Amino acid sequence: MKSDRVNRVIQILTTLQTGKSYCVEDLAKMFDKTRRTIFRDLEQLKAIGVPYHYNTKDKGYRIDPEFFLPPIDLNLQEAMSLLLLTHKGRNNMQLPFKNSALMAALKIENNLPAGIRKYCDTTLRNISTRGTQKAPMKQLDKMFAQLQKAILKKQLVHLNYHSLFDGRDISVELAPYHLIYNKRAWYVLGLSSLHKSPRTFKLNRIKSLEPGRKCFIPDESFDPYDYFGRAWSMIPEGRIHHIKLRFLPKVAGNVSEVDWHSTQRVRWCDDGSAIVEFRVDGLNEISWWILGYGDQVQVLSPKALRKKVVQRARGIIELNQST
Repeated sequence: MKSDRVNRVIQILTTLQTGKSYCVEDLAKMFDKTRRTIFRDLEQLKAIGVPYHYNTKDKGYRIDPEFFLPPIDLNLQEAMSLLLLTHKGRNNMQLPFKNSALMAALKIENNLPAGIRKYCDTTLRNISTRGTQKAPMKQLDKMFAQLQKAILKKQLVHLNYHSLFDGRDISVELAPYHLIYNKRAWYVLGLSSLHKSPRTFKLNRIKSLEPGRKCFIPDESFDPYDYFGRAWSMIPEGRIHHIKLRFLPKVAGNVSEVDWHSTQRVRWCDDGSAIVEFRVDGLNEISWWILGYGDQVQVLSPKALRKKVVQRARGIIELNQST
């Protein structure tokens, strides 16, 4: 049997052994194979003596969870935390190697003592998460693995990148330092040959990536967290501003419940509004966030931010009135 098929058969065994029932269509979708291939894999399991059976009620296959895999030493809270993160949390983040994460969770389930497994299964049925918007990326696994390898080997990479700022595709030689997930998408941070300084590149805008033949000497003093500094999100502008906003009662509670920035301070007013203050590097990113609250927020300071928000609000009005 070929090694890729051996791996797949083992993965099917691990999946069926969770005690849940999976139809052939489920397995075909999970492993990106045809129904015919899955049927052949099931026959292979039967040939090696794995006691799976077909459940006519839910029209799926399963294996006795007690079949040969020993329990591992996880308590109830540890098991619940891991399974909640893998089964539910993956909807809220675009994970590379998502299938591998799912298989890891299934292996954990397989090895739990029967009582803990039953409790986790029952509890997870009553928990759900709503998936957040994600930047689509068909080749995330491949791109992530290539960049991860280049970072470890300190290897230069050549990017063909669609730059929204430039409005065109650009060619960049990059010394990759760090991978970061932020605002629904993955980015790589590194020293750009084109910009002669550290820059972030969104993975789903990389048109092509080729490993270079040269290695780079990393700047040991470079810290990605220092680089992002007090930027509102991803782009520091080199100047710290004291931001002071007044949120009206309708949204004040929702705004104050979230830690938007490490410098955040909130002061409540008698009328139910809230004064929220930040010390932020740059005005562009936070101005777009403020506009999202429409007529429920007032910019108290600085004047430059108030002017920027007013200009953009007028632009929105003009654009929509002319439609």
